[in-house]
This record gives sequence, C-alpha cells and structure tokens, in this order.
Amino acid sequence: MTSRDSRSPHGVGQRVPLIDGPSKVTGTAVYTDDIRLPGTLVGKILRSPHAHAKIVSIDTSAAESMPGVRAVVTGSRDLRTFGVLPISKDEVALAVDKVIYVGDCVAGVAADDEETALAACEAIRVEYEPLPIVGKADDALKECPPEQKLHPDTRHPSNLQKQVDQNFGDVDAAFAGADHVAKGNFRFIGVTHAFTEPHCVIAHFEPTGRLTVWSATQVPHYLHRDLAAVMDLPMHRIRVIRPMVGGAFGGKSDPFPHEMITALLSRRTGRPVKIRFDREEVFLTNHGRHPTKTSIGVACDGDGKLLGLDLDALIDGGAWGSFGVVTTYYNGVLSVGPYRFDNFRYRGRRVYTNKPPCGAMRGHGAVNSRFAFEVLIDELAEKCGVDAAEFRLRNLLPSNTTTLNGFRITSNGTEECIRRVVEASDWKNKRGKLPYGRGIGIACGFYISGSALRINWNKVPQSTAHLKIDMDGGVTVHCMAAEIGQGSDTMLAQCVAEVLGLPIEWIRVFSRDSDLDPIDLGSYSSRVTFMAGNAARRAAEVIRGKLCAAAARLTGYDAEGFDTRDGHVVWLPNPAIRVPYLDALLEAIAGKGALIAKGCYHDAPPMGGSHKGAAAGLSPTYSFQSYVTETEVDPETGFVKPVKVWAAHDCGKALNPLAVEMQIEGCLHMGLGQALMESFGYNRATVGNPSFLDYKIPGPLEMPDVEVHIVESDDPEGPFGAKEAGEGPLLPILPSLANAVRDAVGITMYELPMTPDRVLKEIEKKERASAVREASEAANPKETVR
Repeated sequence: MTSRDSRSPHGVGQRVPLIDGPSKVTGTAVYTDDIRLPGTLVGKILRSPHAHAKIVSIDTSAAESMPGVRAVVTGSRDLRTFGVLPISKDEVALAVDKVIYVGDCVAGVAADDEETALAACEAIRVEYEPLPIVGKADDALKECPPEQKLHPDTRHPSNLQKQVDQNFGDVDAAFAGADHVAKGNFRFIGVTHAFTEPHCVIAHFEPTGRLTVWSATQVPHYLHRDLAAVMDLPMHRIRVIRPMVGGAFGGKSDPFPHEMITALLSRRTGRPVKIRFDREEVFLTNHGRHPTKTSIGVACDGDGKLLGLDLDALIDGGAWGSFGVVTTYYNGVLSVGPYRFDNFRYRGRRVYTNKPPCGAMRGHGAVNSRFAFEVLIDELAEKCGVDAAEFRLRNLLPSNTTTLNGFRITSNGTEECIRRVVEASDWKNKRGKLPYGRGIGIACGFYISGSALRINWNKVPQSTAHLKIDMDGGVTVHCMAAEIGQGSDTMLAQCVAEVLGLPIEWIRVFSRDSDLDPIDLGSYSSRVTFMAGNAARRAAEVIRGKLCAAAARLTGYDAEGFDTRDGHVVWLPNPAIRVPYLDALLEAIAGKGALIAKGCYHDAPPMGGSHKGAAAGLSPTYSFQSYVTETEVDPETGFVKPVKVWAAHDCGKALNPLAVEMQIEGCLHMGLGQALMESFGYNRATVGNPSFLDYKIPGPLEMPDVEVHIVESDDPEGPFGAKEAGEGPLLPILPSLANAVRDAVGITMYELPMTPDRVLKEIEKKERASAVREASEAANPKETVR
C-alpha cells in the first residue's frame, strides 16, 4: 500500500506530526514531576558511600525525631526481591545486610519538604564494614568466599551471573580451511542513556487500601507486577499510571528500587510521597550499556564468502541482574544476520561487579558485537581484494529463510539498503580515493522487532487494544503501549484511522492508566509498532465490519462490498453509493449502544530450534540497515569529524515516514556519542562523571549532515507491512564511522570511544611501524631479477 492508496488523509504512509507534539512544545504536557497531590510528602534516599560493605547497624532515631519527618524505612528480609526477568529477581528495594555499589539504597525518608528530608538522611547513622571491591570483570571471574560474592545465593563460585555457550557447525575446521581470517580484541567502555527527564515517581496509598503509582516508566506492566510482589498486594489493588515520559532509551525499562521505596513510604504515612532524582542519582541508577571485552574472529574463502564467526564477550553487568541474561545471549545471537555463514561459536559471560547496574539500552545487546564484526568484515574485504560494499552484498541472507541458529527471516531489504547508500554517497568514486585524512566507510545492521516469546511465560496477549465509538463519532483507542517519545500513540491513531478511513483528529489515544487501558508489555525490544500496531488494526477491523453491516442495512447492498474511506462507508463496485460515516455509525449503535471492539497480538508462529537458549533473539521479524559515513580525521590532533551519513533502513513499511526519519536521526545521534565521546568512567568503582557537565554527548553542531533512505520490504506479518525503526538504526553508525576512519588514515580502532588521544596514538603507532619496516627494507634490499 502506497501513501496514495491510504483510506485516510492521516493514515498509513502519511507524514503525520506526532499527536503529543503540541502539548510538549507549548509546555502543557504533564510529566510525573508536574503532578501535585494534596498533602504530598517529599521522599529522599540515603545512598551508600561504599562500593561493597557489610551494614553493621543503622540508627534512624535522630532522623525520626526531627520535626517534619513523617517516616523512615530501611531494608528488611520480609520484603521480596524483584527484577524485570523472572529468572534473575535479585534486586532489593533497600539494602539488607550489605551494600553492593556506590549509590545503593540504604534508607528512605519522607518529610514535609526537601530540606527536611535531606537533613533527615544526613542524620541517619550507618556503621559499615568495608568488603573487598570487585571492580573489574576479569576479577569477577575468580573464585571467592561467599561473603565476597555480591549475590551469595548464585550457583557459581565466583561473581559470574550468566554464561552462554553456543556452537553451530565446525568453527575450528572452517577457520583452518579459510583463505583469510581477521581477528581482533575490542574494548567497549560503558555508556548511559542521558535522557532529559530524571526518574520521578509518586505513590499514594489511599484510605481504601489501594495503591496508585505515577511513574516515568517504559514498562507499566512489569512495574505493576513487581509492586504487587514487594508490597504483598494483589494486582487489582494497585493502579499504575504513566504520565508523559521525557526520554528513556531503555533506561526506564526496569522496575526500580525508588518506585518500591516511594510505595513503602506512602504506606507508612498514609499520604502521597514523591521522589524525584537529581542528575547524579540518575547516573548512579544507570542501567546503561554494559562495558564489554569482545574477542572475535571472522573467516572467509578466497572469493570472499563468509565461512564462520567466532565470538567471545566478557560483559560487566554491575550490581544487579536487570536484563542481563538476555544481554548475554544478544551479544552473540544477534550477530547471525544480515550475513549467511554456516559456522558460529559464541561464549558470553556476564559478571556482577561493585558498580552501578547495567541493563537495556537502545540496540540492547547488539551494538558492541556489531561494531567488532563489521570492522573485521572490512579487514577481510581488503585481504580478499574485494570492495567492502560488494563483499557485503555477496554474503547477504535472502528473504524467507532461516539462520543457522533457527531465526526465521521474512522480509529483508538489506540489498536495497546497500545499493541505495552506495549510489547516493558516490561510494565507487570515493572509497580509497579521497585525500589523506578524509575517508568513507560502510556497515550493516540487523535487529529484532519485538521478542517472539514473552518474558513471563503465560498466555496473556503481548498487546491488547480496545476501541470504543459512541454517538459523537470520536474513536477512543485504549492500549497500555508506553509512549516514551517514540511516537507510539501516533502510530496507534494512524493504524485505526487507516482502517476506518477517518482523519486522525477523530482518534483519541489513551495509553497511561492500568485501570482504563488493557495490557501491553511495554516499550522495549522494538516491539510496539509490530505488536500494538497489529492489535489496534485488528480491533479497528472489527469496528469496520459493524459499520459496513450498518451501511448495508441502510442501502440494501451486500455488506461484503462496503469499505471505509475518506469519512464514508463506500460500496466498492460503485463508489457513488456511499454512506457518510456518522450516518452509518448511528445505524450501527441504534438499539445497541456504543460500538466496542478489541484486538490482540498473542505470539508469532512457532519458530526456533531446540538448543539451549534457542528462544533468545527470536522475533516475528527483523529490521535491516546499511549506512555509509564520510568523515574527516585530523592526523595532527586525532580529531574525528563526521561530515555526512547516508542512512538506509528497512522498516517494512513506513507507517509515518516523518517519525521513521526522526527515529533514524535520533539513533545516529546516540550512536555517534558512543563512537566519539561518551564514556561512563569509574574511580575504584565510583562513577567519575555523574553530570552532563562531565558526561559529554554530541551537540547540534557536532551532528553531521544526514540523508535518510527509507526502504520498504513489506513484511507479511507486520501491521500494514511495518516493522521496527527505533533501535536497529543505531547499529551501523558506529562501525561505518570506524571504517571511514580506516579509509581516511589507515588505522583500525579496537576501542570506543574514538577520542582524539586514542586516534592519535593509533596513527603514531602506524607511523612507527611503517618507519621500522622501511628501515628494515633499506637495510636488507631485495635482489633485483634481471
């Protein structure tokens, strides 16, 4: 379906401004911190100054006796642990027995005002007994006494949380028989989300004994579940409301201790309690991208056909489990596309360390391994004497295939992505031909459109949408898919507008309140467009059927011949026969009341293998990308300046091209930050740069020119052919820039970020090696054959 075929002026394929845009730009959007409930207390958290220490004693008496202090809570063994994954619920609302990172929550205070709450935190006396700090991932692999383990109940004798071992084919034989092999040891420093809105939560235990929580969260459903566990309440006695969210990028996709602490304080006081973080607290909470050491080898034959991939990742998870089990799998299994090869070996190990916890971040689990893989593909292409773009084209997975580990590939637009950016960038006239200090690079990507299998193993739909239309004609869409700035509310409205043939201003989306809106599992894993979009479309199709039946009664024509478009119910064999939408609606509700329908997305068709971990990375469909980046590198300073990016992304079908372009540009910004400057630094496990003054992210003047190419492969199962566009577009920008740096000055970057000092160091190393080689050749001249 092209944009010209759309039934609605704001339907599928149209460039529609986000429907929440006006409230944001006028300052009328309501975020959690904007909510003012009568009698609200200010909550604050006392945090640990130690990375690892036993709690010998806590004395809260001085704090509790202060005027204006209404409650103090501390850790208790009676409180259940929690966490986003059922397999690793290792988090506690407040530390019990010991603290395991600087910033760990020790006590919560509720007071009449912020000054009093902060003074009460200072008045709490905690006696600590320091324990050895596990600050490095390598040290976390060593056996240690139970008291030195961050989580003594884990089954490993070290601080290893999860190990994944997968082997397909015969990797050793493939490498032994290969004509060319490229290997590298890569190091990735942790980065964080840097969202604008800090964490904020309000909890109110009402006199009825019912708990209402307002929170800036991506996952209202998982928060709902964990609140029920920690507070020992049935879910029906808890209401979760997600106000407007000011950015998240994965950083608000866990249930958090501060949400539990706020609820505990409200239960203790019987009054609403609000906790809003300052920026340092946001950094200490982290849940950002994992620091990782990646060892990788890639092999190919003499014609440039990929033979095998050998990958080993040591992943620093920080203090908690979070999404870590998934992260450990994703670092390996999301490397099996977009290329075809028959031999794959992966070992992934995620360890606990005494640092703020890591979790999910945009492109979860795939970014670092993708960087290493794509950089080595360029090395292989050079060894084969094959153009880097052509090398990739020779090795692509086709559409409608299965990967060696059982991933089902449906639509696949990678080839078109590569050809589009190669042509647009004038690749063939630039690659290897630009002046020294200027280069051009290419890379591809591959990412999930939601997880095929749910986190909690049950039969509840992954997404549900309810539609209601009463006599005024306005369409209300209810779905708990979390709008976090990515445009999901607009997407839901467009899907419904398209089916019903209505302008988008007739559609009202409600996606915030667990009392009013049906279940959706949340905004993570790029699942919302595919799953919630399908649910909304199916519900709208039920409503359309009722409108067509009403039009048939009014006209006497067969209902099967009617369709909804342009504000009418139209008889397709003769479009002159049409019933205005409101007339059909009044007929449909006559004697019955409002039109009501629901649509669900349950699960993808059966797929995947039988090996351990086969479900990890399974998705109903996958997105594909290819980027070309042109950059300047100053060989005197090592400064890298991206000049232009040609970005092609296969999103199946662009439901809203404007929103797709915005997502791609946002991914580019975030990826360039990790590639060039962002670094989550530590000093003995303490965050060294917990502010935007010290944590550098790209500004507007540091963004290159971006030319977006939307590729539409029309996925057979996506809503109107659509698949994700919110995370996959991040993957290619990092390696395409690194490959451009290689083309510009002849160096391979094995560590991110590519700061000027690191780039200059590699240039100087290359120059020294070149000087040694020239001196050796001069001392041992080759004989000339006459």
